[in-house]
Amino acid sequence: MILLSGIQPTGRLHIGNYLGAIQNWPEFQKKYTSLFCIVDYHAITVYQDPKRLKQNIYEAAALLFAAGIDQKKSIVFVQSHISAHTELAWILNCIMPMGWLERMTQFKDKSQKQGKERVGVGLFDYPALMASDILLYNVDVVPVGEDQKQHVELTRDIAGRFNKLYGKTFKLPKAIIPETGARIMGLDDPDKKMSKSEKTYGHAIYLLDSPDDIRKKIMSATTDSLRSIRFDKKRPGIYNLLTLYERFSGDSRKDIEKRFQGKGYAKFKQELADIIIEGLRPLQNKYKELTANKNDIDTLIRQGADKARPMAEKTLRLVKTKMGLL
Repeated sequence: MILLSGIQPTGRLHIGNYLGAIQNWPEFQKKYTSLFCIVDYHAITVYQDPKRLKQNIYEAAALLFAAGIDQKKSIVFVQSHISAHTELAWILNCIMPMGWLERMTQFKDKSQKQGKERVGVGLFDYPALMASDILLYNVDVVPVGEDQKQHVELTRDIAGRFNKLYGKTFKLPKAIIPETGARIMGLDDPDKKMSKSEKTYGHAIYLLDSPDDIRKKIMSATTDSLRSIRFDKKRPGIYNLLTLYERFSGDSRKDIEKRFQGKGYAKFKQELADIIIEGLRPLQNKYKELTANKNDIDTLIRQGADKARPMAEKTLRLVKTKMGLL
């Protein structure tokens, strides 16, 4: 079975990205033929500083390898290095009703906030490109967060429509959502998902943050005025921090609540900062090792594209043949 997942280089990767996605990827590569894509075309649906974007792409690739992605078992590549992604996206645009895109939650939310005249066409058409990313590789499963599930469902609809019009061509992919920690919230606002684009200092812990920064951010994280430390979704601040403790420690919720029974938030936060610092240390050390020579990452990215490109182009040729394109 084939698995594909992607990550946007829209900013520095944080622990929400890690716990919700990247941490699971080394295990996926044991079960599936896995492709991991740095989706830089998706990133430019909103303005990106060119120099920063280039650095983010490089940093994201290095962090994936540092997290345990093995290029001998999996394929890591950059979306823009394979032209078939945008070529198939155009073809899918031509068979997809406009109403399907207008119903997408992401577009509706952003167009309401910014106004349709200010939102780029790329953001509106984002799901067609995501469908192309998936369908090019005959993907069986796509690990996503809850907020991206709708995009995978749309991909299935598009694939089904193409198959009905031109004969069976595409597999219908299935979304898989991690059971725990798939949605890590902002430390400063636990009602909002942790975001790479948020600029507030205390909002997110980035994967390359120093121990001092990690500790400062955890100690200033939002909780509430209550004293008990327990998993309660009605208390989003402490629930979010406890979820982080659960994921980094591997302990059960029952054991965590017992450990901190009768203890205050300060003690809990100190221990949480400790386990995050230690949990990220191997990743950070491996990142430093990998990036000591920039050419090493460039080579790995190029090799990944060389492996993925023939797969994508084979599918694209089949699609063109089915449609009558020469």
